[in-house]
Amino acid sequence: MVQPVVIRILLAEDDDSLRGFLARALERAGYEVVACPDGETAIEALDQIFHVLLTDIVMPGIDGIEVARIAAARQPGMRIMFITGFAAVALSAGDRAPAGAKVLAKPVHLREIVAEVERMVAA
Repeated sequence: MVQPVVIRILLAEDDDSLRGFLARALERAGYEVVACPDGETAIEALDQIFHVLLTDIVMPGIDGIEVARIAAARQPGMRIMFITGFAAVALSAGDRAPAGAKVLAKPVHLREIVAEVERMVAA
């Protein structure tokens, strides 16, 4: 019997409470989540296979754009979604982000993120 594929999500968010909320919402939706508090930790986690990268753009140290570039280079099929509270950053991210990356502006509802992840993995 073929086992269903479990979609694995790499989550990079420096806000502890938001990271916890996002991880729990995605896990309740049936995804496996590896939650990282910063870009450095997220990059270290890339030795594992992930289907989706969900990252804040503005983080101390390595920002989400750089995490996404490294992730896209190491795992070319990975879907990428940015979340940010800074509209100007979201607009400029489009120029520097890997092709096909999605940008959601904070505040974002958990259901919206889960629905967007579902759309991304179905594509």
